[in-house]
Amino acid sequence: MAITRKVIDLNAPVPQDLLKELELAAQKPAIPDADCPELTDEQLEQLAKMVRKQKSERVKKVVSLRISPATLEKAQRLGKGYTGVLSRILENALNNPELLKQCL
Repeated sequence: MAITRKVIDLNAPVPQDLLKELELAAQKPAIPDADCPELTDEQLEQLAKMVRKQKSERVKKVVSLRISPATLEKAQRLGKGYTGVLSRILENALNNPELLKQCL
């Protein structure tokens, strides 16, 4: 199976034939079957709890950190989003016992 990639221009107008197809699909009822049964209220509640938990785990905390000017300059040269890169570097370092031992 080949992987197909397509770039979608969100500013481009949606073709009329696609709009009609989407409108027709929206009018059709969703019919659960054996492969995709309708979720019970309990299952929906469990799913909602799981989503809330995952969302709370992704929330990042703001901290203050002292680093050398040279280190900050190197990080800023990475461009926009460099703080996210620094966060991932720090996380990888903390998960690497040998690297952590070298830095202590």
